[in-house]
Amino acid sequence: MVAGVGYAVLAALRNRLCWISGAVSSAAAALAAGLRLLPMQSALQVFFVGMSVYGWMSWSKAATADELPVGTWPLRSHVRVAVGLVGLTFVSAHLLATETNAAWPLLDSLTTWFSLFATWLAARAKLENWLYWIVIDGVSVFLFYVQDLPFLALLNLLYIGIAAAGFVAWRRRVRLQAVPA
Repeated sequence: MVAGVGYAVLAALRNRLCWISGAVSSAAAALAAGLRLLPMQSALQVFFVGMSVYGWMSWSKAATADELPVGTWPLRSHVRVAVGLVGLTFVSAHLLATETNAAWPLLDSLTTWFSLFATWLAARAKLENWLYWIVIDGVSVFLFYVQDLPFLALLNLLYIGIAAAGFVAWRRRVRLQAVPA
């Protein structure tokens, strides 16, 4: 939990050390999700470990942690990606429901696919990543709670607040970047 909160707080502060903290948190969460029959969540957490390397490199190239430029993504692109992710969600949920003993195939798939996208947005320092995380974390609170993973449910509840604060901080950064020097 501590590493997970550390990731979210450091990301909100645009500090690239968030990616190291995120890798530690994700490795632990992968094990917990796998033990509770949430294969997509487990795989997602393993992916997050790899994304931590990508995020670290991306943020290191972009600028120092204090100067990381924050951008936005066009609404039309969000709509296209969301439609594709919903399609992938239904395909993977069907496969999980028919081929595995996954506990919550639809929610497991939905949170996984959208988390992958939100992580990519975060690694690219796009403002909208925080909005995705607020929704994903809300669904994850329920998913982890019903799977008797109260600490992960609590962690995701904390993430909602941190994501809201991150959105406000990054939106302020976008506005400051738009003001000519």
